[in-house]
Amino acid sequence: MSEPLIQRNIIRHADIIVALGVISIVIMMIIPLPTALLDVLIVFNITCSLTVLLVSMYNKEPLDFSVFPSLLLIMTLYRLALNVSSTRLILLNADAGEVINQFGSFVVGGNAFVGFVIFLILIIIQFIVITKGAERVAEVAARFTLDAMPGKQMSIDADLNAGLISEDQARQRRIKIQREADFYGAMDGASKFVKGDAIAGIIITIINILGGMAVGILQKEMEGIGQVAQTYTLLTVGDGLVSQIPALLLSTATGIIVTRAASNNSLGEDFVTQVFSEPKILSIAAGVLMLLGLVPGLPTFPFMLLGLLLGFLAYTLYKAKTNLINETAVTAEKEEVAEMKKPDSVYSLLQIDPIELEMGYGLIPLVDTAQGGDLLERVVMIRRQCAIELGLVIPPIRVRDNMQLAPNNYVLKLRGVPLAQGEIMLNQYLAMGGEGDLPGIPTKEPAFGLPAKWIGASLREQAEVSGYTVVDPPSVLATHITEFLKNNAADILSRQDVKSLLDNLKKEYPAVIEEVVPNLLSLAEIHKVLASLLRERIPIRDLVLIMEALGDWAPLTKEPEILTEYVRQKLARQIVQLYKDEAGKIFCLTLDPHVEQIISESVQTGDHGAYLAIDPGVAQFIIKELAGMLEKKGFMGKQLVVLTSPAIRLYFRKLVERLLPGLPILSYNEIPTNIEIESAGMVKLNAS
Repeated sequence: MSEPLIQRNIIRHADIIVALGVISIVIMMIIPLPTALLDVLIVFNITCSLTVLLVSMYNKEPLDFSVFPSLLLIMTLYRLALNVSSTRLILLNADAGEVINQFGSFVVGGNAFVGFVIFLILIIIQFIVITKGAERVAEVAARFTLDAMPGKQMSIDADLNAGLISEDQARQRRIKIQREADFYGAMDGASKFVKGDAIAGIIITIINILGGMAVGILQKEMEGIGQVAQTYTLLTVGDGLVSQIPALLLSTATGIIVTRAASNNSLGEDFVTQVFSEPKILSIAAGVLMLLGLVPGLPTFPFMLLGLLLGFLAYTLYKAKTNLINETAVTAEKEEVAEMKKPDSVYSLLQIDPIELEMGYGLIPLVDTAQGGDLLERVVMIRRQCAIELGLVIPPIRVRDNMQLAPNNYVLKLRGVPLAQGEIMLNQYLAMGGEGDLPGIPTKEPAFGLPAKWIGASLREQAEVSGYTVVDPPSVLATHITEFLKNNAADILSRQDVKSLLDNLKKEYPAVIEEVVPNLLSLAEIHKVLASLLRERIPIRDLVLIMEALGDWAPLTKEPEILTEYVRQKLARQIVQLYKDEAGKIFCLTLDPHVEQIISESVQTGDHGAYLAIDPGVAQFIIKELAGMLEKKGFMGKQLVVLTSPAIRLYFRKLVERLLPGLPILSYNEIPTNIEIESAGMVKLNAS
């Protein structure tokens, strides 16, 4: 109980502790310190530097130690403060404490010249080797991280749009990318601290030696210049050693952090798993060492000793690797047998992808980014387009190759059922419409079934001049996928999708949802209403209006088809936006009152709701007359709709949807008063 309490108290007051520590470092440069306290602070400096080095070795990612640049600055400042304090004691008292004395006498054997050489070697190692390399790595890492940020951001957006990650996960990834860029930029600057500290160490050492000799001769009146040089040089070298050893540890930690950006494990784990991963390499190295041991003139014992050790290590690793492979195979076999024995092991085989695109091997370049294929990016944009236009979140589309298909063919499946297919000629273009004869391979545009031709790239300009619409193969496939999704939006929408839409809406409009679900309507009934809207390509993006309409009329009827009609009237402004021209006018075909009367009188009610029981001959005549008028009026180049009375709109839609599935059927109640209507004809029963 006490340890967590102490830890919580430290964390709670960490800002005060750090602030006092930094202030104390500055005070150390001004106020003289007793030698006993200086000894403790020097040992504390070595301890902190060693701790930082170990933390950098055990971290798996650089951002796990994101405070390191700031910590490096504080440690450098602390070390310089110790240098100032020790210099003051050396020059004033010719005594800087036991730690510095021992480093100056015992570590270097009391030889000032040897100590000075060792000090210079440490400076060279730190300044030229470690610090210089770490500085360069940090600089390059910062530059590459900044250059890669746009690509990483696009990758995150693509995963988010494809539904592979959530909004929260995308936000966390973006924050991580920004933190990485900030971290490497800070490391690039922090490495300059170490570089400056090394230079300062050399200057301080020279000042200590010269200043100490001057103080010893002029003020201390020591006997002989040799004694002065021995005393102050040993103290200065000891001071340099106790300051440069922690500096060397911090420089090494800096290099480890910036050079392990691509690692996901600690340094020890990476070293063992990567260096000792292949016994053959160790065996070859052992053989080479033992051969060198047999060469006359070379010392036999060290080469043979290390060769035998490497050989033993290689043999041990080989046996361990063999045993691991055997154990893994046996374990996998047991797990497979156990999985087969489970009663629910076949459930995974029942999973069906909502939407699939199967392609022949000749179309693989369309999805292979190495060959310039951008179909996957287009699919992401298509899903975004459907979300904007229909308000429907399309599930991820599974793209796979199918060797049973013809090389240039593809199939679009909905819940495992093939519903659309097409053929694409790579390295050619699809030309549609236009005037004049154009050489090419006759075909049909897969999305709308229009007559078209596949032409070579050399004929593209000629086709465009002749008025043809020329489309490249990826655009042809993308258009077909888009139309496939829109045509089957009602079947793509699942009950789980409806639940997700309502849960998302409830965050901002809880009253609208709580009024309808589950008090008035069930999730299944709302699903039927939304599917009916999508079946006629009515967007469900304005879910607030839809739920408000259901809340108004659900107390009167629970019939989904009737509720859909009321919802359509609520969405009147959104619906007319789909069909009006640039001038805000709608061109329509109307029904003769006699035709409307016949349809109204043919509506009957049964156990499963109302249905249309019209004479087949009359129905065929109405459909034939309507199709003929649509064909005659096609020259207008306008979007034509059929306008009916609200009472029969639903049933007239059922009458014509099988033969004319894409024909918009609107009721008078779905046309706002500010929209101008122009009649292009009337469907009559007695037409000649």
